[in-house]
Amino acid sequence: MRPSRISKATMRGVPALGAAFFIALGLLAPQSQAAPVGSAAPAAKATTGAPSAAAPKSIPVPKSPDASTGGRPLAAESAGKETATKAAPQTPAAATKSAKQFSAAAAGVDCNISGVMAASGSALVQQLKALPDVTCTYPLFDLTGTDAGKVFNEAQMVTVSDALRTASAAYTGDNSAGIGQLVMFLRAGYYVQGKNTAAVGNYGTPLKTSIRGSLDAFFAAPRSQDATEANGATLNEAVTLIDSADENGRYAGVVKRLLAGYTSGWPKAMATAVQHAGWVIEGGFDAKRADTGFVAALQADPTIATTWAAFVTRNAAQMDGGDVVTSIGMMLGNLVGNDALRAQGRPLVKDLINRYPLVGATGPLTMNLVWFAEKQDKGNCSYYGTCDLPTRLVPLVLTVNHTCNANLRIRAQDMTAQQLSDTCTSLINQDAFFHKVIKDNGAIPGDLNTNLEVVAFDDYYNYSLYAWIMYGIEVDNGGMYEEGNPVAAGNQARFIAHEADWLRPTFQIWNLNHEYTHYLDGRYNMAGDFEAGMTTPTIWWVEGIAEYISYSYRNERNAAAITEAGKKTYKLSELFDTTYDNADSTRIYNWGYLAVRYMLQSHPQDVNTLLAKYRAGDWNGARTLLKQTIGTGYDADFATWLTACAADNCGTLPAADQAPLCTIADTRQFDKNCRRDNVAATTGNYSYSFLNLPAGVKQLTITTTGGTGNADLYYGGSSWATTGNALAKSTNAGNSETLTITNPPAGWVYFSLYAQQGFTGATVTTQYQ
Repeated sequence: MRPSRISKATMRGVPALGAAFFIALGLLAPQSQAAPVGSAAPAAKATTGAPSAAAPKSIPVPKSPDASTGGRPLAAESAGKETATKAAPQTPAAATKSAKQFSAAAAGVDCNISGVMAASGSALVQQLKALPDVTCTYPLFDLTGTDAGKVFNEAQMVTVSDALRTASAAYTGDNSAGIGQLVMFLRAGYYVQGKNTAAVGNYGTPLKTSIRGSLDAFFAAPRSQDATEANGATLNEAVTLIDSADENGRYAGVVKRLLAGYTSGWPKAMATAVQHAGWVIEGGFDAKRADTGFVAALQADPTIATTWAAFVTRNAAQMDGGDVVTSIGMMLGNLVGNDALRAQGRPLVKDLINRYPLVGATGPLTMNLVWFAEKQDKGNCSYYGTCDLPTRLVPLVLTVNHTCNANLRIRAQDMTAQQLSDTCTSLINQDAFFHKVIKDNGAIPGDLNTNLEVVAFDDYYNYSLYAWIMYGIEVDNGGMYEEGNPVAAGNQARFIAHEADWLRPTFQIWNLNHEYTHYLDGRYNMAGDFEAGMTTPTIWWVEGIAEYISYSYRNERNAAAITEAGKKTYKLSELFDTTYDNADSTRIYNWGYLAVRYMLQSHPQDVNTLLAKYRAGDWNGARTLLKQTIGTGYDADFATWLTACAADNCGTLPAADQAPLCTIADTRQFDKNCRRDNVAATTGNYSYSFLNLPAGVKQLTITTTGGTGNADLYYGGSSWATTGNALAKSTNAGNSETLTITNPPAGWVYFSLYAQQGFTGATVTTQYQ
């Protein structure tokens, strides 16, 4: 994954690298990047309209848990979609939706499949039909090795397929004759053979000929068209078998028939059959598979596409973002992505894009179709009427426009007044924290990124729907920081993000702290744009300082990095060579954090010298300092420090600027720019405080840090502050709390720390200007 600053010219390829790092490790995104706004979650930048003509410098940030893998917008309930059309559940309890359509009576039934495992020929067919319920076939999907080869060799598959053809001729519209078990056996065979080809062997012409005969017979059976729950339970698996057997083109007519007949009155199992017809469509356009003949079928019969589009318009009232109409309707975009089908697909896609609203229940459909039109039929936005979508979408989607101060603005989809206030406070205070740690002398001369815009979508789903076209970015990630060209007049720095909806009811903006540090680092430490800073290896610093600031600011323990410290994987001199091409995410983030923390604590003067060179754009001079002047000289001490850090003794920064102790005798009273240490309260009680403000105070900041337990900060204005009487509050885990009050009243004002959990050793600081 690249850092916060990367050229848009190379951006398209970056998310794939991010996927390699982050998908393999799950939620590998550094913990610092999902920070509670109330505690100290910073933000980055964004814009309010169409992307600028000049390509900005940008970086996709670590993936969200819900991130799509193909860069396409998601449907609202995409996480609930079955992930493998050929797979089946391993146990009845873990059954896919399709298998669950069969009788629930299997629960508690003795599903002894030893007879199936041992049988062949007609005995195999009889053993399958004799199973108490179709769900008894589920364990077959787990077979491997010798068992897989014995049960699912081609001869066995042909035997069962031939039996399905025979049984289908007398199909009664239910599973009374055990047809469902035959279908599921065949599904299991294709699934297991695909995963264990060496054990099972290849499938050839005999099975292809047989499976076509059995599917022909089943779909020709009159009762296979019954719109009943009983028929749907078998039908939906037979439709899935089409895709399992790669016969999508041959049975495109079945898909057409289901789409033409579907109504909202169909029973659940029949609706599932329609959903599985969508899998046949999806598989028919899958470029990673052998040609299933689906495209040729659509060429031969254009009414399949028109029936498909009519299915959407006829059932539009059902659309809610995660329904079968939306999921199948958005696949119409594949038509304009295919050279052979583009001509017949264009008017259908254009009609749907312009027929339904871009936001709300129909948003997933329209925006997915827009994606296909923009990405796979490029240069034709005027035909589709989408050229001005970036401008049109901003006020429709980002309905919140909040100014924190002259240097910071938030555009959001849905944030409360308190969330906005907390976010502003968080960012402003992290800015101050950053400068205390870095001790810079101001922005790099000529850097014009004086203000930042934070764009916050409501969740990843909405981010995936809209951010790609509104800001010209990829969305298979966790957000995007765009630095742009910091020396260009009118350049807008932005961080395009989304709420971490999986953490609700806690409000967090994903990746906020880490990415805001990138903004600050780029403005105050790194001359020029991203490419300039990458002329020599600087990633240990770029990502390390982002991790260090984000964890330290929120007073959080970086557990992953501390665990890595005990492994002593790298020497410090090796970490100075880290790049995005030679390192994995553990080295980039965890070891970057460790290297930066060590250098800041143990060799602050070297850091000052290094940053002076970075600020001057003297990349070669900085490299000489790291690799020759320092070289391997600190490696031994770094190894000793790692041992201590692994034991949770990582040390602290050299004394940072700290407000002086308050001198007023009453320990409850504060004054301008002073602190009180060792503040404490028992669980459920308060530590009350107050101060007397002169007239004209523009901003009062109250911060709490350190100690143990969990203290929450409340501000009551001119009356005592309690949990039930507060004008503002900061209620993070632990004791790291901050409140910034704009234009407080003159005279006595009151605040308190409430012991959510008994706390001791906290430091409370007040500052005003």
